[in-house]
Amino acid sequence: QVQLVESGGGLVQAGDSLRLSCAATGRTLSNYAIAWFRQAPGKEREFVAAINWTRGRTYYADSVKGRFTISRDGAKNTVYVQMNSLKPEDTAVYYCAASYGVVSGTEGAIEYDYWGQGTQVTVSS
Repeated sequence: QVQLVESGGGLVQAGDSLRLSCAATGRTLSNYAIAWFRQAPGKEREFVAAINWTRGRTYYADSVKGRFTISRDGAKNTVYVQMNSLKPEDTAVYYCAASYGVVSGTEGAIEYDYWGQGTQVTVSS
């Protein structure tokens, strides 16, 4: 069993940056792939970024490519997403999720086994 806790959300202005954290307990993340998804009001949950822990390969949605960076810290069993040049359309609840094994970046939310509770990111124009 993996427990995931997100933190770092908040209210920022367009163009600002935020770093979200996803801290895991229960299991080491070394055998998992970790992803960030987001869900805006009235919209479906969408993929943002993912990282395969072992080799560190990363994947991004086109909408965040070049602005967001996903990374991992083995010592802290934590995954981060650095979000730069934020836009109002980035406003959503951001969730981290874990999938045992590796991912290719095309998996939907249903492929992930463990989820955090989410953290709100609001970007004002």
